[in-house]
Amino acid sequence: MANHPTAAARSAAHTEPAEIPAPLAKGRMPLLALLALATAVFVTSLTETLPAGVLPAMSADLGVGEAAAGQAVTVYALGTALTAVPLAARTAGWRRKRLLLTAVAGFAAANTVTAVSSSYALTLGARFLAGVAAGLAWALLAGYARRIAPPHLQGRAVAVAMTGIPLALSLGVPAGTFLADAVGWRAAFAAMTVIAVALLGWIALAVPDLPGEARGGRAPVARTLRTPGVLPVLAVTFTLVLAHTVLYTYVAAYLGHLGLAGSTGLVLLVFGAASLAGIWFTGRHIDRALRFLTLGGTILFAVAAAGLALPAAGTVLVLTAAVLWGLGWGGAPTLLQTAAADAGGEHADTAQTLLVSLWNAAMAAGGIAGGVLLDGLGAGALPWSVLALLVPVTMLVAGARTHGFPARR
Repeated sequence: MANHPTAAARSAAHTEPAEIPAPLAKGRMPLLALLALATAVFVTSLTETLPAGVLPAMSADLGVGEAAAGQAVTVYALGTALTAVPLAARTAGWRRKRLLLTAVAGFAAANTVTAVSSSYALTLGARFLAGVAAGLAWALLAGYARRIAPPHLQGRAVAVAMTGIPLALSLGVPAGTFLADAVGWRAAFAAMTVIAVALLGWIALAVPDLPGEARGGRAPVARTLRTPGVLPVLAVTFTLVLAHTVLYTYVAAYLGHLGLAGSTGLVLLVFGAASLAGIWFTGRHIDRALRFLTLGGTILFAVAAAGLALPAAGTVLVLTAAVLWGLGWGGAPTLLQTAAADAGGEHADTAQTLLVSLWNAAMAAGGIAGGVLLDGLGAGALPWSVLALLVPVTMLVAGARTHGFPARR
């Protein structure tokens, strides 16, 4: 998120009474609390993406095809997309710790049901519940991290919290894939429950509580959408996430198409490690180069998709593409959240909630579109569809020079 006092001022203006967490009062980074928030981001991200690593085993066990099993990602995203805005409005006045604990408890319940369910319909229902919990979490976490840090460390605080995303990709999904190969895919979701339960205690002990927003604190959606720069950021978010989800959800099927089915865990590990490097680089340079980083990340992703589209793609080329993809994608959540907050200005909180909804609508659309492509045209069509989507993303970012992705922040 943007590293400037105005963001904190906007959040502070929405809360009453004023409560200052101890680390903030002392002007230091609340690292233990931020690591708890990073773990919440990790749980949210891994719950979302874990089916991509266990898709073949999951589909076989539930008695459905891989395209149908991929809808476990779709319904999760729908749960978030459909409920993020109304739930954010209904829970705006809740204490922040209470809201965060509710979201994490939702993940524990949903992953437990997923781990024990033998019914495809029940599994989809649990995934929808997990998506609802994600809507609560995503609308809360970045602002929470910003508000418990001193003004001069707010950008770094959000970057620390967002490390949960690349850690989920670099460690969580490959670990879940290996665990699924060793003892079954259900064990991976059971492990997620254990992490969520432990996290509940960590949050209760280490994360300072904060008040919710005052009544009427959020701007109407229509007014936020009319703010210059918000629509370009949301359009880029939807299209970029759609492209990523089409490929990531069905990466195991695509690798099987190339004859590399046994390399899924390794490819996801390489992708995740590169994503971690991407977010590290983004955190260091985002305040000065948001536009450059967004354009550069999109181009790296496009080069990776072009490499994967080659009919003779072998292990070396696939791993190289995974590195480029991870480097390009790793910083995307932080970049897009920062762009939305900057463009939204005094309506930043509403802009963030809209971004969460569109992000997950794009995930849902990507899960459906990828399944249709897989069944209709085969796995070889996936990287070509990604390339087609990244063209308008590049044009939108390049065109939003004044508002949205300005050359100077």
